[in-house]
Amino acid sequence: MTLIGFATLSVAAAYAVLALLAVLVWRSRRSSLAAPAMPPVTVLKPLCGAEPGLYQHLRSFCEQDYPQFQLVFGLQDPADPALAVVQRLMADFPTLAIELVVDPQQHGSNRKISNLINMIAHARHDVLAMADSDTYVGRDYLRSVTAPLLDQKVGLVTCLYRDVPTRGSWSRLGAMYINEWYMPSVLLAWLFGHQGYVSGQTLCLRRDTLQSIGGLGAIANHLADDYRLGELVRGLGLRIVLSPYLVKAQHDETTLDSLTGHELRWMRTLHVLRPRSFRWIFLSFSMPLAILGIALSAIEPAFSSAAWALFWTALGARVLLHFVHRLHGDRPLWSDFWLLPARELLMCWVWYRSFFHSRVRWRGSEFDVGADGVMRRPS
Repeated sequence: MTLIGFATLSVAAAYAVLALLAVLVWRSRRSSLAAPAMPPVTVLKPLCGAEPGLYQHLRSFCEQDYPQFQLVFGLQDPADPALAVVQRLMADFPTLAIELVVDPQQHGSNRKISNLINMIAHARHDVLAMADSDTYVGRDYLRSVTAPLLDQKVGLVTCLYRDVPTRGSWSRLGAMYINEWYMPSVLLAWLFGHQGYVSGQTLCLRRDTLQSIGGLGAIANHLADDYRLGELVRGLGLRIVLSPYLVKAQHDETTLDSLTGHELRWMRTLHVLRPRSFRWIFLSFSMPLAILGIALSAIEPAFSSAAWALFWTALGARVLLHFVHRLHGDRPLWSDFWLLPARELLMCWVWYRSFFHSRVRWRGSEFDVGADGVMRRPS
């Protein structure tokens, strides 16, 4: 048991240090410079509901420092409150090429992709940028994410994102999940050369690439539609570029049930994508793993000093990971530190529950998710 404890501590310390290193290496990267030639772009924004800050998020896409671009907003329900937000934008930017598409037609179980399919017929340009409704960007966003596509060997550009919570502890816990566990995990894989990450927060590609994979209909029934899109693009022999541009995303959770429901869906997605390695995800929960390891190994005098050194290394790296994404941020540095133990315990609980859930809830509907990642209505 002592040896198991020592090994557990070693894994916890190694993962925490490597994750921190990956984040620091990423932050040291320079933003990519825009290419001299900037092709016209159509930005597709599927909407569903008027979440907090929606007007400000959408407005950031209207204020791009880019010579020619079109914005297409899509809704499936004419009574959706997001309609009024788009109409306000159209009034505030009368000279901007903005188009609103309201179409209830459903093309698959993935409602977001169905919405995009309805919208894409209205896209005027051959470079397409798709971004979620809760995404907030700076004026140089389009310059950064379109530049890599001038290389014909690049098929898709995507971005990392940082969650910015609304008020309330549940939102802050949810943002910590993304900022302090998921994104560092993505960056750790990136540090070791993995190029499979694709995020729906930004998907930028050429129209001919999309047509070559069969259009958006090819991913209309997939839970992890962004990941599947990446697989299909790589299948064409094209590269996926992870842009150094970091977008912001609003995170709003009103209840514990809402928080765990979202995280269960995300964990279930990871389970579908990585069925063999998913059970080992607990090795990335460095703080609970370190506590378990020290409990098993510290009682043995021969290991005590080394065990405590590993414990404090794991704990210190995890705490630094909590703070590093807050540097130069817009929130107080210490504001959520007291939530750290709750976040770690909740992570373990959601991961454990995900083994017993094959059903996910999304946009008010429930789906069974098969091993192929396809969503199906419960029978």
